[in-house]
Amino acid sequence: MPPTTADPATDLTDYCDQLADAALTASRALAASSGAQRNAALRAIAASIRAGKDALQQANALDLEAGRVAGLSPAMLDRLELTDARIESMALSVEQIADQPDPVGKVIEGRVLDNGIRLQKWRVPIGVVLIIYESRPNVTCDAAALCLKSGNATVLRGGKEALHSNRAIAECVQQGLESAGLDPATVQLVNTTDRAAVGALLKMEGRIDLCIPRGGESLIRAVVEQAHIPVIKHYTGNCHIYIDAGCDAQMAVDLCVNAKTQRTGVCNAAETLLFHAEAASSGVLAKVCDALAEQGVEVRGDAQTQAVFAHAKTATDDDWATEYLDKIVAVRVVDSLDQAATHINHYGSRHTDAIVTDDLAAADRFVQAIDSANVFVNCSTRFSDGGQYGLGAEIGISTDKLHARGPMGAEDLTTTKWVAYGSGQARQ
Repeated sequence: MPPTTADPATDLTDYCDQLADAALTASRALAASSGAQRNAALRAIAASIRAGKDALQQANALDLEAGRVAGLSPAMLDRLELTDARIESMALSVEQIADQPDPVGKVIEGRVLDNGIRLQKWRVPIGVVLIIYESRPNVTCDAAALCLKSGNATVLRGGKEALHSNRAIAECVQQGLESAGLDPATVQLVNTTDRAAVGALLKMEGRIDLCIPRGGESLIRAVVEQAHIPVIKHYTGNCHIYIDAGCDAQMAVDLCVNAKTQRTGVCNAAETLLFHAEAASSGVLAKVCDALAEQGVEVRGDAQTQAVFAHAKTATDDDWATEYLDKIVAVRVVDSLDQAATHINHYGSRHTDAIVTDDLAAADRFVQAIDSANVFVNCSTRFSDGGQYGLGAEIGISTDKLHARGPMGAEDLTTTKWVAYGSGQARQ
């Protein structure tokens, strides 16, 4: 893909160098662009995606056929498929991002110093963002749009199973960029499945500013181990719901079933349920477990859980730390909110944890005690999502504590700079 001329099959190092150099050049031009110009490009990208529907589906058919031959599961094939509705959803998502406020140039704070200097703190683009992801080709579109909105050039490296689809989507994106007068190298797709390309790009300090990996834990850990540049990530989604002593029993049933079964193979599905001893003895635990069992969920519990719900299998210590991504849930009885918080902070992944309670003071204590990116009161863990938060789309979910935490939208792809306006002041 332009503007690179090197063939990744014969000279991978030169190819990656050209990708990074072109992205750096594009990022500097993009930093000087207006929000109106970037929004025009986003709307042009949405139009290009709609106009290119047939070409997108033809490319996608190649990936689907290769996936069937390779033995991909029905769930993986479903994630890979670009239906009419999914292509329209991609275009709508880009338009929603265009409609959001421009994060670039936003003044976060400002004041006039005693010496008369007017000091401001601005949001500015990060620069060049490398995004590594698997499976779903719509990530190509979402990532490109969020980076463009925030004034960043991006290098995209999708999974091999979606290579043809990703190429076709990237071509639509570049057509939109060109029609708005922006450098097509603002968004580039790594045009090889060779894993050595990832290793090379992760070492390009000074040209690539940040990496965001999206995928399974093994992928993310491999990225972190190789990277010489900052990485924003989350490894797993071991999410919890704590059912307090005072709670609405039906709410507890509804939220636990939704958080576990609405989609089991996602990072914000609940994996462990903690019940206050009073909620266990009053019958709430049994009602929740019965409802989950009706949905085909296997319950693995401690001794107190098994005493109340006879169908529960014995939970081991490993279960408390496991992200199942399946119809399995670990259940434990605790004596207090504090014990629940200790369990969550020890075994959890700092992704999303929730409390079900009628006690406002207990809710406040839980929110303060839990060290997670998303902490919910009386709602399903499934809401920790960029689209649900009104971000239009998300570039990923971070459980890190520096720079960004939780679902990341366009504003989270900015950093800051201090700007000072003086009138000749010199420091004495």
